[in-house]
Amino acid sequence: FIAFCASLFIKPGADRRFEGMENPGYRSGSFDGLHHPSDDDDDDEMVDIAGATLDFSSTDDVPPLSTGYEDYSSSSRAAGMNGNGPSKLVDPLEDLVPGVGTYEDFNTIDWVREKSKDRDRHREITNKSRQSTVALLHSLCDAFSGWLLMLLVGLMSGALAGGIDIAAHWLSDLKGGVCLTDFWFNHEHCCWMSNETFQERDRCPEWQSWAELITGKSEGAFAYIMNYMMYIFWALLFSLLAVTLVRAFAPYACGSGIPEIKTILSGFIIRGYLGKWTLIIKTITLVLAVSSGLSLGKEGPLVHVACCCANILCHLFTKYRKNEAKRREVLSAAAAVGVSVAFGAPIGGVLFSLEEVSYYFPLKTLWRSFFAALVAAFTLRSINPFGNSRLVLFYVEFHAPWHLVELAPFVLLGIFGGLWGALFIRANIAWCRRRKSTRLGHYPVIEVLVVTAMTALLAFPNSYTRMSGAELISELFNDCSLLDSSQLCGYKQPANTTDTGVGNSLADRPAGENLYTALWQLALALIFKMLITVITFGMKVPSGLFIPSMAVGAIAGRLLGVGMEQLAYYHHDWVIFKGWCSQGADCITPGLYAMVGAAACLGGVTRMTVSLVVIMFELTGGLEYIVPLMAATMTSKWVADAFGREGIYEAHIRLNGYPFLEPKEEFEHSSLAVDVMRPRRSDPALAVLTQDGMTVGEVETLVESTHYSGFPVVVSQESQRLVGFVFRRDLLISIDNARKRQEGIVSTSQVFFSEHAPSQPPDAPPPLRLRGIMDLSPFTVTDHTPMDITVDIFRKLGLRQCLVTHNGRLLGIITKKDILKHMAQIANRDPDSILFN
Repeated sequence: FIAFCASLFIKPGADRRFEGMENPGYRSGSFDGLHHPSDDDDDDEMVDIAGATLDFSSTDDVPPLSTGYEDYSSSSRAAGMNGNGPSKLVDPLEDLVPGVGTYEDFNTIDWVREKSKDRDRHREITNKSRQSTVALLHSLCDAFSGWLLMLLVGLMSGALAGGIDIAAHWLSDLKGGVCLTDFWFNHEHCCWMSNETFQERDRCPEWQSWAELITGKSEGAFAYIMNYMMYIFWALLFSLLAVTLVRAFAPYACGSGIPEIKTILSGFIIRGYLGKWTLIIKTITLVLAVSSGLSLGKEGPLVHVACCCANILCHLFTKYRKNEAKRREVLSAAAAVGVSVAFGAPIGGVLFSLEEVSYYFPLKTLWRSFFAALVAAFTLRSINPFGNSRLVLFYVEFHAPWHLVELAPFVLLGIFGGLWGALFIRANIAWCRRRKSTRLGHYPVIEVLVVTAMTALLAFPNSYTRMSGAELISELFNDCSLLDSSQLCGYKQPANTTDTGVGNSLADRPAGENLYTALWQLALALIFKMLITVITFGMKVPSGLFIPSMAVGAIAGRLLGVGMEQLAYYHHDWVIFKGWCSQGADCITPGLYAMVGAAACLGGVTRMTVSLVVIMFELTGGLEYIVPLMAATMTSKWVADAFGREGIYEAHIRLNGYPFLEPKEEFEHSSLAVDVMRPRRSDPALAVLTQDGMTVGEVETLVESTHYSGFPVVVSQESQRLVGFVFRRDLLISIDNARKRQEGIVSTSQVFFSEHAPSQPPDAPPPLRLRGIMDLSPFTVTDHTPMDITVDIFRKLGLRQCLVTHNGRLLGIITKKDILKHMAQIANRDPDSILFN
C-alpha cells in the first residue's frame, strides 16, 4: 500500500527541486517587465536577512524556464503548424499555464487562494473516488500522505538531532583533552569505559589533558598555561570553521532561525532559507559553534533544522509541493519537532509551535504535530545521545517539597527574569543595529573570532564558565547527595548531628569554604554570561538563545537558593520558618530555585508562558513543581511587558524589516481605511485594468511602467466599478504563454476579462481572454472601515491586499506593507524600515 502511495505522490526527479521554498515556476526576470526595482518595490532583489546583505537576483534553486514549459509550448505550436486544427482561444482557467498561481521570491502568498485550490483538489479527488477502485485508493493515499510525511520528518529530525548532540559533546570535550583508548569518546563515555579505579569523578587514566599529552605533566603552572592555550586554539578553530562555512556556502544558516521561521509561516517566501544547502551547513556549523564555547545554544537552530527537513520532504508529495498554505501546516508541525528533539519535550514542542511560532494552526495540524513530535522523541531516545537512558536533558530528583512561603523568592526570581529579559532585548537589539549600521557588519569573520577569543580568555579560569551551557545548567539543577563531590555541595558537616535528611538527601547545613568559593565563581559567571550573550546572539554563526538565558536564570536561582538555605539554617526560629523548617531538616532545595530562575529568565526573553512551563517540567521531570514555575513565568512576563511587549524574536523581526503582522499586538489607533490606502491625495491615480477595451500592448506598457504586484480590474475608466483583481506575475506569464501558443496574438490584440468576448471588426487579430487568472471575489472594505477591523482581517485571513471602495466604486488599495508602515508611523518608528510587501 505504501509503495502504491509512493508511486502516486513521489515524483521522479524531485530531488533536483528540493532547494527552494517556492513552487516550481519561472526564473525571476524571465519576462520583460516582471520586475522593476524601485524604492517602494514589493519584491526587492537586495534583502537583509539576519544582518547579512545578500543578492538574490539570480536564484539557483529554481528550475530554468525551459523545464517542462518549452516542451509543452513547442508541442502546441507544432500541432498548429501541422494543421491538426484551427487555433483556439486559450483560457488559462481551462488550459493550465505553467507558472500561473505561483509566487516570486520575497513575496507574500495568498492564503485564501491557496486554501481554495486545496479545497478544489480535495473535492475532485473525493468525486473521482466514487467512480473506480484505483481512484478510491488514490483518495486513501492522499489522506495518508500527511501522516507519512510527519513520520519522515520526525525520523529525519530525530536522527539529525541525535548526531548533533553526540558530535557537539565530543568536540566540546576535545578542547580539554582526548581519550587515549578511543579518541571518538567524549570525557564522560571515556571514563565510563575505564576498568581502573579513580578517586575524582572527572579524572580517569584513559582521559588525558593536552598538557599531559604534550608535556607529560598534569599539575603546575606550565601545564595550566598549556591547557589554557589549547582551549583557546580549539575554540578559535571551531568558530573559524563555522563562520567560514556559513559565509561561503549558506548565508541563511546563521542566527537562530526562529524569527525567519515565524515570518515564513505567516506567508512570506524566502527561497533557499529552508533548502538542502542551508540544512547541511546549519547542521555542521551548529556543532562547531556550540563546541567553540560561545555563549549560545543549539535549541533555536534545531527548530530551523527540523523545518528544513520538512520543506525538503514536502517536495516528495504533490499535495504539499504545489500548495504553499499546506506546506506551512507541515512547517508548523516541524517547529514542534525541533523543540521536541532539542529538549526531549514533545508536548512542550507542540505548545511552543502553537503559542510562539505558528501563524495558522488548525486542529488537524495539532494532531500531526503531536504525532511528529512523538516520532522524533522516540528516535532521539533510541539514539540515546545523553547516555543516561532518559529522554530529558536535565533530569532532577528533588527530595524536599516546596512550601508556600517560598513563593515569595520564586516571584522575586520572576521579577529578576523579567528585568533581565527586557534589558537583554534592548541591549542586543542596540548592538545588532550598530552591527548593521557600521563597518562592524562588514567583517563577520573577524567579529566571530574576536568574540570567541574574548569568551575563551575569560571563561577558562572559571570552571563554571569553562563548561558548556548544558553542563552548567545540569550542575546548578543538581540536588546535593551524600556522595556528591561538587563544589556546590561543599557544606560543613555539623559535629553534633548525624541526621542526613530524607532518603539520599542531606539536611540543611552551614556553608563551607568550597561552597563560598563556588558562590564567588557563580557570581562572576553570572556577570560574564549576561554581558557576553548580548554580543554573541546575532553573529554569523548558528546561535540559539534558550540555553544561555536558562544559564543566567539558573545561576541567579542557585545563588538565591543557597542564601535561603543558609537563612533557614541559622534562623530557623523566625516566624516564616516556624512550623515547617526545624533544625536539622531538609527544608530548602537550591536546585529548585535554579530551575525556577532558568524558567523566569527564558520567559522574560521570549515571553513564552504555557509552553515554557510544560517544556521545563518535561525537561527536568519535576512535575510537582509546576506552581513555582507558573508563578515565576507569569511574573517575568508581566515585568518584561511593562518595558515593552516584544519578545526577542519579534524584536529581531522588526529589526530586519520582515513583513510580519504580530497577532498579539493590539491596534489602538482610530484611523480609517481611507487614511491608509493608496493612492493618497498627492499621488497619481491608481493603475487599473479595464475588463475590455485594452490591447495586449497597452497592458504590457502599463505593467512595465509600474512596479505593483497586482492590478484591480474595473468595468471602465469612467465608472471605476470593481470587477476583480489580477496578479502581475499571472498576467505576464499568461500573455507570454498566449503569444507562443495561440496563433495571431499580437500587440494590437484585444484583452478582455469579461465572460463573453466583445464584438470586433472582421480583420482584427484574435482577442486574448484572461478571465481565468482574475480573482472574481477580491476582499474589499469601504473607505470608512476602521483600521483595527481591517488589520484583524489581514491577520486572520492572511491577505496580501485589500481593495477600498465607496458605493461600489474603486477608490484605492491597502497592502500588508501599507499597514506595517502605518503601524510604524503610529509607534514613532521609521516607516521605511519595512522592506517587503
